Amino acid sequence: MATTKPGERKLQILQMLASMLENPAGEKITTAALAARLAVSEAALYRHFASKAQMFEGLIDFIESSVFGLINQINQNEDSGLLQVRTIAAMLLDFAEQNPGMTRVLIGDALVNEDDRLQQRMNTFIERVELALRQSWKIAGSQGVIMDSEAPARAALLTAFILGRWHRFAKSGFQQRPSDGAADQLALLL
Repeated sequence: MATTKPGERKLQILQMLASMLENPAGEKITTAALAARLAVSEAALYRHFASKAQMFEGLIDFIESSVFGLINQINQNEDSGLLQVRTIAAMLLDFAEQNPGMTRVLIGDALVNEDDRLQQRMNTFIERVELALRQSWKIAGSQGVIMDSEAPARAALLTAFILGRWHRFAKSGFQQRPSDGAADQLALLL
C-alpha cells in the first residue's frame, strides 16, 4: 500500500467531498459515503478531521483564501474603481462556474442540516464580498464615476445579482452557467 505524504490524505478527502458536491441531485453527503468513495474507513476520515463540519470548514477555508486572494490581486492591479467592480464580479461568477461543488457551499445548499456555524461563516463571507465591492464602488465615486452615496446600494445590488447567478447555477443542476449572458447583464448593472 502506498504511503501518503503528511496532509495529502486530508487534501484527498476535501477534493472528494468537493467532487461529491458536484452531484446535481444535491443529495446529503454522509461520512460513510465519503469513506466508501475514498476506499477508506470512516475512522480514517476522523484521523484527519474531528467532524464532518471540520471537513466543510476546510472547503470554506479554500473558498475564502482563493476568492479574497484574487480580490486583493484585482485591487492591486487595477486603479479604476469601476474596473475593479467589473473584474471582481466576473471573477466571482467564474469561480462558481469552475467549482460547481463549491457553489453549493457558497449558497449554503450543502450546509443544510450541518453545524449552524458553517452557514454563519458563509454569511460572513458574503458580507465581506459585499464590503469589497462597496470599497471598489467608493473608489469609483472618488473618481467621479458614481455619486459617493450610491456605493452601498450598488454593492448590495451587485452582491444580490451574483448570489442569484450562483443559485441558478446550482439549482439548474449546473446547466445554467453563471457566465451565460453575464457580460451584458453586468454592463446594464454597472
